[in-house]
Amino acid sequence: MSRRWRLVLGQSTEEDLGPLSGRDAQMDRALQALYESDRAGGLGSSSPHVSRWLGDIRQFFPASTVRVMQADALERLELKQMLFEPEMLASLEPDVHLVATLLALKNVIPARTKETARMVVRKVVDELEKRLRDRTVSAVRGSLSRATRTRRPRASEIDWDRTIKKNLHTWRPETKRLIAETLVGHGHKRHGLRDIVLLVDQSGSMASSVVYSSIFGAALASVPALRTRMVVFDTSVVDLSENLADPVDLLFGTQLGGGTDIDRALAWCTKNIERPAQTILVLISDLFEGGDNNRMLSRAAELVGQGVTMVALLALADQGAPSFDEKNASKLAALGIPSFACTPDLFPELMAAAIEKRDMNAWAASHGINATR
Repeated sequence: MSRRWRLVLGQSTEEDLGPLSGRDAQMDRALQALYESDRAGGLGSSSPHVSRWLGDIRQFFPASTVRVMQADALERLELKQMLFEPEMLASLEPDVHLVATLLALKNVIPARTKETARMVVRKVVDELEKRLRDRTVSAVRGSLSRATRTRRPRASEIDWDRTIKKNLHTWRPETKRLIAETLVGHGHKRHGLRDIVLLVDQSGSMASSVVYSSIFGAALASVPALRTRMVVFDTSVVDLSENLADPVDLLFGTQLGGGTDIDRALAWCTKNIERPAQTILVLISDLFEGGDNNRMLSRAAELVGQGVTMVALLALADQGAPSFDEKNASKLAALGIPSFACTPDLFPELMAAAIEKRDMNAWAASHGINATR
């Protein structure tokens, strides 16, 4: 127990808790270089020091801890310069936060490092797609089937499996016949059953949400019955839908770190949404508006009044409770626009619920999510 407290509390407790040796001493030096850098001299600015430290923490700590320590090193010790060296970048443990940092720095990263940066982003994107894509497509296809099922189908639209199950009570053993009192259909087989617009705030505070949005945008775009668009905004609005086939290209089309003009983004929606009643608009933003706040709320009310299903996600990320504008969230909720944070693992179910036009506040409550009232 004293060993653990000694590692947690640092070198200043050595007199009371005793010295460390062997592997524990090496772990302590790695922690001290980062978290007691003001006294120990830190990692220094040279590549050999940083490279050795990166190797040490990968040896002593699990991958999840390594990612946290890397993120802390970038922030606390201002080591973003190490991302400019291909060898350094290749030695990092890739995760969503590293991708967000690379995207924020993409315009200043030297040419010799850009290909390595793209490889790091590709690795993270591939891992996230493997985890999330199939679940998203499956959930959405199921919801589309349920949302379009009809009880008055044409002959070509009858879902015979469900129709038989629905009418088993009419089976007559003496005649060996089943009477189809109720027909269940697949619904009309046509493209564009729903229009999806992911409207994503690309200000610096939303970096992780931008990464996840690109994964989900690509997954949704692969479903033929959906027409999916991904639009990012800061103080300007950019439609990146043509890059949805490759989320890496999409991510490199973003520009993280600008201001926030939700009003302008919603103005784009009012001009470009063609079928309001069939459209699901997912606004992914912390709602800290830098534009005309009253007009932003008026535009949101106009979209809802036209029949658009609108949801405000305060964050699409794995972190805990996000920082957001509570007043705007409450005002949107009063307009019938649910506002809550969502983890990536729950997003497929959220989209399924929205496609089926279920009560989104009830859906959030059923998953332990506190929606803004």
